Amino acid sequence: MRHMRHLPQCFVLLCAAAIGSSAQTFTTLLNFDGADGTETLYMTLVQGVDGNFYGTTGFGGANGDGTIYKITPGGTLTTLYSFDGTHGVEPLAGLLEGTGGNFYGTTYLGGTHNRGTIFEITPEGTLTTMRSFDYADGDAPFAGLVQAPNGDFYGTTSGGGANNAGTLFKITPQGALTTLYTFSYGPSTNGGNPFGLVQAANGDFYGTTYQGGVSGPGTIFKFTPGGSLTRLYSFAGTDGAYPYAGLLQASDGDFYGTTAAGGTDNSCEFGCGTVFKVTSSGNLTTLHNFKGSDGATPEAVLTQATDGNFYGTTSAGGTDNSGTIFKITPSGHLTTLHSFDSTDGANPHGGLLQSTDGSFYGATYEGGANNYGTVFKLSVGLGPFVKILSTYGNAGATVKILGTDLTGATQVSFNGTPSVFTVVQASEITATVPAGATTGKVQVTTPGGTLSSNVVFRVTP
Repeated sequence: MRHMRHLPQCFVLLCAAAIGSSAQTFTTLLNFDGADGTETLYMTLVQGVDGNFYGTTGFGGANGDGTIYKITPGGTLTTLYSFDGTHGVEPLAGLLEGTGGNFYGTTYLGGTHNRGTIFEITPEGTLTTMRSFDYADGDAPFAGLVQAPNGDFYGTTSGGGANNAGTLFKITPQGALTTLYTFSYGPSTNGGNPFGLVQAANGDFYGTTYQGGVSGPGTIFKFTPGGSLTRLYSFAGTDGAYPYAGLLQASDGDFYGTTAAGGTDNSCEFGCGTVFKVTSSGNLTTLHNFKGSDGATPEAVLTQATDGNFYGTTSAGGTDNSGTIFKITPSGHLTTLHSFDSTDGANPHGGLLQSTDGSFYGATYEGGANNYGTVFKLSVGLGPFVKILSTYGNAGATVKILGTDLTGATQVSFNGTPSVFTVVQASEITATVPAGATTGKVQVTTPGGTLSSNVVFRVTP
């Protein structure tokens, strides 16, 4: 792995043992060759309204500085943009598809001051730099962005700011940036090196820091849109340490995440990492302690699939110490679904996307035919569903609905209330939130059956 400025130290884990196999279908869709990108890092693919997947590579491409690409479900890749330093270097995080249809993301370095950037890119590949960080307003953004209901974007930088411990910021679609909070280290602080954010159903933002807190190995925090930050939890080591990833708010309202080290198993020098659940008030439960044979060093956000279980990756461990894909129930029962062996990819640092066809898609840092990494698909028998691009809106709002084969749809309803809709293409429907609709699942009736959304749609006043 390359050494990147300010990137928190990674742990080298030498943990491997035999594990049992589970029934699933694993397919390598693409082997990167360097020219089309290499070394995918903390990126989870995003499904566009056209049915294709969009992602980033940290390096490679025409200039060696990373790429943005589109890949079809069948594995055909198109490089949309190769970074050149001026507009950014090393896009470590994934993309966010905004409500307007364009994609937004960050680069770890590059830009005017070589401190990283925020960018917007169209599905056709036209890129605009929205902001170049200058250290005072942040440095080295490690994670991606989230978009709030008012259209503004929120994110974090892993360094910079007044204390060189990172910042939490807001940026408008027009590029006006406001630093909302500056992190700092030390036992009495809220933590340093913040990673990804998630906006909860109550409108507050929740996230993690890699370092700081009472004992030093990271924290969980809450941030209100009004500007108040509260430390909810400080990791102590045995309950996990050094969370690389942000949090997922599950259907039960609690938050789920991973730590890259720590835990109670001593199979790895610094601990093999954990999966945890934390409530909005800060009560944490460790659901699983990795032990190397079932994976080690989970560094990505979890995905809650349509079966209610959580799916994720570890960047090390497994039979070949090349990482794993796992499933874990809300109660903490973990099953290793796939153990990478280098030929099919190695060291997946990013998370999994459940596509509307029901399968999971992801990428690996290295391995594959050229040892530049891969894009893969894992099917575990889950059926198709529809995905709502925006999960909130009031009556009269237009909502985009993604699916795999929506041609011939005869009805769209919001929690049982019929809606006026238009089939734009086989992968996209636009629908109007009907008067009288209440919060609940969105359903689309097609010739092949009725498809439900994977999450609820919140009807706002």
